[in-house]
Amino acid sequence: MEKTAKLPRVRIHPAPVRIMHWLNVPIIGAMLMSGWGIYNASPLFGFLFPTGLTLGGWLGGSIAWHLAVMWGLAANGALYVIWGLWSGHFRHDFLPVTPRSVLKDTKLALTLRLKHRLGQYNAVQKALYLFVLLCGLLLVLSGLSIWKPVQLHYLVAAFGGFDRARYVHFFAMSGIGLFVVIHVAMVVMVPSTFLPMITGSVKPSVKREQRKITHD
Repeated sequence: MEKTAKLPRVRIHPAPVRIMHWLNVPIIGAMLMSGWGIYNASPLFGFLFPTGLTLGGWLGGSIAWHLAVMWGLAANGALYVIWGLWSGHFRHDFLPVTPRSVLKDTKLALTLRLKHRLGQYNAVQKALYLFVLLCGLLLVLSGLSIWKPVQLHYLVAAFGGFDRARYVHFFAMSGIGLFVVIHVAMVVMVPSTFLPMITGSVKPSVKREQRKITHD
């Protein structure tokens, strides 16, 4: 016990990842809630989001919130992409990933046999992070085409028209919402992953205990 306590903590989450991760919590929350308010004013499907889950109070207010928070999302996302490419974070943590490895780890996850090691992404996690990056890109491009359909008419045309751009925006938003739900569920299932996302490190003894749990 004394020897383990003297060992240095293991760094698993760099500071930029943690900062941008936590900034995304209020940003994405505000984007989703204001987006739901905008959707309710002109729904694409036969349902509305509960008023209590929307932000802005009315269409104009929801649009104001959406456009204001949009800049925070764009800045945080751009910094994350730049840092991820520059630092090798994407290459080291998200790649390689293949359909076969995703299918294999998905089967293990569904049977509660998927191993989880702090600081290492399994194939399911890699696929989810790449998926949410793609959704983010589609969300930005479709959002710009909806916001400035005349000035960015070529972008609107790439989506097949204004109405189709709205559908792309909705499904991209839904994809990010689904990612958030899965992400939170995984943290609930493996609560030891929560604190390291705040501190950035973990004690060696905790890491060994986590590995033992996942192997049992």
